[in-house]
Amino acid sequence: MGNHVCLVLKSKHYTAKDLIETAISRIESKEKKKMNLVWIEAAGCSGNIISLLNGCAPNVTYFLTDLVNLKYNNSLMRAQGDEAEEQLIKTLDTEFILIVDGAISTKDNGIYNIVGYYKGRSITGMEEVKRVAEKAKYILTVGTCASYGGISAAKPNPSGCISAADYIKKELNRDVIRLPGCPAHPDWIMGTIANLILFEDIKLDEDRRPITFYGVTIHDICPRRSFFEKRIFAKSVGETTCMFKLGCRGPVTKTDCSIRKWNDYVNWPIGDNTPCIGCAQKGFPDAMEPFINF
Repeated sequence: MGNHVCLVLKSKHYTAKDLIETAISRIESKEKKKMNLVWIEAAGCSGNIISLLNGCAPNVTYFLTDLVNLKYNNSLMRAQGDEAEEQLIKTLDTEFILIVDGAISTKDNGIYNIVGYYKGRSITGMEEVKRVAEKAKYILTVGTCASYGGISAAKPNPSGCISAADYIKKELNRDVIRLPGCPAHPDWIMGTIANLILFEDIKLDEDRRPITFYGVTIHDICPRRSFFEKRIFAKSVGETTCMFKLGCRGPVTKTDCSIRKWNDYVNWPIGDNTPCIGCAQKGFPDAMEPFINF
């Protein structure tokens, strides 16, 4: 097993936990400072916010009170309407991290994705993201819709959605950090932000994904890899052997789901005897269909 795979195996979920606890410790000792966080939900399902709320190492309250100052989020903030927008406008003059969650609807000047209202005027996701991304210190596209287009940009795509990453590159010539996943794991989000606060940098792959969380394929570190090597393949869902012939997308999907798992590190799709559908990979869902081969 290569050194890089060994590193990923050793890191497990403790990587994110240690990063966050170290960052908070440095903030408390005044060596580092909390950063403001703006989270814009564009064209998507808000699944990444729900995923973040399920975080447990640490929990989301600890993250939002000790590591960052959440200044704006469509779902979580108390302020609404003009008050919310004014809070966002004030944040633009500070040092902040921007998270874009969801794709950017571009058809008809973005009218199919309204994210706010200000002084009686509708604000599109396209307009809001461009205005805020221009000022952000770091930009993270969280989830597959924001990173690659995802379900929001799937055929027939009537609202003309494109990934937030592509939109920001096209409009502002700025690169982002991609955190794909449908949804993204809470550790990937919190760990990446802690890394940026600690080191003001992060090691990325050629697709601008953090290597710590996206450094190897699911297939590389799958607990059922031995079945693949011995050519023992499941013939239907529910079986406990390798699901490659059922259409498992583990061989092409780069995440650490197999060792990190989900829902308080309890389970994950293959652990529940169903194939990986490649939700964190570029081209999902169109390029990953059919999800199961029979």
